[in-house]
Amino acid sequence: MADPAVGFLLENLKQLLVYNVDLISGVKKQVESLCTDFDLMQAFLKDSNEKRSEYETLRVLVRKIRDVAYEAEDIIDTFVVNAAVQKARSTMGKIVHAVDYTLTLRSVAKDIEEIKAKVKEIYDHKIFGIEVLQSSEPSKKGSSKRKAPVVEEHNVVGFDDEAKMVIERLTEGPQDLEVVSVVGMGGLGKTTLARKVYTDPSIEYHFCVRAWTYVSQVYDRREIFLGILNSLNLLTDQMYKMNDERLREELCTQLKNGKFLIVIDDVWTKEAWEDLKTAFPNSNNGSRILLTSRITEVALRANHISPPHYLRFLTDDESWELLCRKVFQRGSCPSELEDLGKKIAKKCYGLPLAIVVVAGLLSIRKDKTRDWWNRVAESVSRYAAKDPEGCMEVLALSYKHLPHHLRVCFIYFGIFPEDFEIPVWKLLHLWVAEGLVQQKEQEWLEDTAEEYLEYLVDRNLVLVEKRRLNGRIKTCRIHDMLRDLCLREATEENFLKEIKGNVQSPSLTPDPNHPRRLCIHSQVLDYISLKPSGPRVRSFLCFASEERELPREYTPFIHEAFKLIRVLDIRSVSLSRFPSEIIQLVHLRYIALFGKFKVVPSTISNLWNLQTLIVETTSRDLDIQADIWKMLWFRHLYTSGSSRLHGPPAKTRKDMVRRNIQTISTVSPDSCTDIILARTPNLKKLGIRGKLVALMEEKAGSSMFDNLSKLDQLETLKLLNDTFPRPPLEGKLSGLPQWYKFPRNLKKLTLSDTFLDWEHMSMLGKLPNLEVLKLKDFAFKGQRWVPLHGGFRLLKVLQLGRTDLVHWEASGHHFPRLQRIILRHCINLEAIPFGLADVSALQIMELYCTSSSAAMSARFIQQERKEKQQEQGIINNELKLLIYPPDW
Repeated sequence: MADPAVGFLLENLKQLLVYNVDLISGVKKQVESLCTDFDLMQAFLKDSNEKRSEYETLRVLVRKIRDVAYEAEDIIDTFVVNAAVQKARSTMGKIVHAVDYTLTLRSVAKDIEEIKAKVKEIYDHKIFGIEVLQSSEPSKKGSSKRKAPVVEEHNVVGFDDEAKMVIERLTEGPQDLEVVSVVGMGGLGKTTLARKVYTDPSIEYHFCVRAWTYVSQVYDRREIFLGILNSLNLLTDQMYKMNDERLREELCTQLKNGKFLIVIDDVWTKEAWEDLKTAFPNSNNGSRILLTSRITEVALRANHISPPHYLRFLTDDESWELLCRKVFQRGSCPSELEDLGKKIAKKCYGLPLAIVVVAGLLSIRKDKTRDWWNRVAESVSRYAAKDPEGCMEVLALSYKHLPHHLRVCFIYFGIFPEDFEIPVWKLLHLWVAEGLVQQKEQEWLEDTAEEYLEYLVDRNLVLVEKRRLNGRIKTCRIHDMLRDLCLREATEENFLKEIKGNVQSPSLTPDPNHPRRLCIHSQVLDYISLKPSGPRVRSFLCFASEERELPREYTPFIHEAFKLIRVLDIRSVSLSRFPSEIIQLVHLRYIALFGKFKVVPSTISNLWNLQTLIVETTSRDLDIQADIWKMLWFRHLYTSGSSRLHGPPAKTRKDMVRRNIQTISTVSPDSCTDIILARTPNLKKLGIRGKLVALMEEKAGSSMFDNLSKLDQLETLKLLNDTFPRPPLEGKLSGLPQWYKFPRNLKKLTLSDTFLDWEHMSMLGKLPNLEVLKLKDFAFKGQRWVPLHGGFRLLKVLQLGRTDLVHWEASGHHFPRLQRIILRHCINLEAIPFGLADVSALQIMELYCTSSSAAMSARFIQQERKEKQQEQGIINNELKLLIYPPDW
């Protein structure tokens, strides 16, 4: 965890040296020297990364490095704040006391020299630390090698259907050697399922040769081969003398003699699989390998054709059944404990390991009283963590196996409340603002952050809750037990502090070990009213569900309590006015606010570090007076109201191209001028809300819509026709611009309340890269739609909202790559075109509140597809159908 602290400090200092040298001119040399020292520290941290978990000496060194990095960061950040205030005063013509400023410079220079001395002392003594670890034994706490898990084959719940599916895959299919993988997070029961399958009578009958081997994170190839040979009763004294390559050849030879099933349990890396797979011959006799792993990537490497079996969580009923079996054995739960027992089982969130651990705690108490069960029910995860070698340690293996830069990203999930559905866009922006994402050449930091998230999902540490229509992750969550792991690690590293429940004392002493992040999950106003103080806090995030208004007298708490803050999210409280005081927080990178304001003041543009601004307002319109063109790092603007942007001053327009800006969520049509859009060449997402007639109408042979064609990087465009207070129909568009006037790389387009005639769909069909088309309420109007041939060549997702459409004619030629159809409130539509049954790519149809005849046609298409696939011998490609209400 010291790595992010040092890395963030270095990045922060280097940005100061390049872009704001005037703020630190008096201590520039000292800062440059400090950068050099921390470069050396970062190199040491990188070199020692693999050995840290094993040696207490290194862990102490790393903690010292983290603490001194935090101390240096506090000194520099405080100086920057003071320098910025001095600069602002001098700009406004106020008197700046030269004596005071000189004394401040001397003080900071002295502090930096003391920090450098500490760095030197650590660096000088690290050699001693390395010598000690080379001559000492690793601590048992950090060892990543573990014994094979003890698997109970009795009292298994919820695995019957799972086992049946796996058995079918093992005993059916081609004669070629095939790998069947079971994937899931730690503690989900992969080994238990594999053992249930392995000992099933049908498997014993089907495979005359069976063997089991356990791999884990640290494995020995030779030992694994010896173990398999021993499991097959083929091991001889001579084999013990063979090296691993000779053993591989011997095993391969022996396995050629019959149909075999080898279970390879708990594989952690692709390299481990590649290292072992050559020992298993393909004799074209239906042999199989059953592989279990926490990591999807491993399963896909073992078999990229057939998808792995993703092990599910237990249902609430299955969880309760398992808890009862473990606690009461053959008995039944007393009626007075049943409600608490079900509550306990539910709070294990379907994780069998957690249920078994908690059941063990409940069963050892002879006095099964309501008081004891109630205490466990109130904090299930805390009691599950009491087993030193149980739940938490099993889950922690996945965490410890992560690359170090991803460990801090995983721990960051601890900021979110329990059961919180996390918007991915918010998570990625926070990671970037917190400095947790490493720059990769020319790649956008947000794209790298998304790769980080996919990596964590692939390792089953993060669960995908919803996906976008284009397949990317929309929302995610983390299992409650893993969240507790995050909080445990974060607390140990002073990374964050969670505040919930009764707030008694919010005071945060200036302890150098105080957590850098505060996460308020309830009673935000109670906390604020006590006038908290957190001079070392860098992030203040509120997730309380109640949206209460913050009294005006409490507004100044933001800058008074957290002068060095970088992330501020207080959307859970309503502000009566825009908090102008935050302009004093010069380190702010991420701001999220909610309130009753119509203006974002110009002073916000003085926040030179700001990357993301999120403003939710009760107003339909928002005037962005801030000059975002002078903000070097500004990237994302999210507003609920239609925002009016102002172009840069005429004198500086040529220099005001902001290549960092990627998102402008909602902007008014009259802001889509050439002066504004030409300044955002790398804009990726744009939403336009207002009277779209003003955007489309041509004057002197051109329209403001033509300016969008210059946005070569734009992938997502929303056109929301808002004519309030006039009826939407009065703002009906007469047509659409020519297809070549749309951004050429546009992949996702949303239209709403445009009331276009269906004949204009042909223009959208010509967009060369369009993959997702969302036609929300009354985007189009008319009773018949007949698409033209040759359009929508890449379209994957089509959504139709409320419309008066009755007849829709289409075939596979019109939508050759369509994968998903979504219909919402299309109550007049008689049927989905039967010709779409010929679209081989079609995977899902979703119907919400459509006509019963449309639902019937969807079922008919599903049945037709199924029959055709059966005739062609195609499996695992069933067309999924969702109809709501289900009886339609």
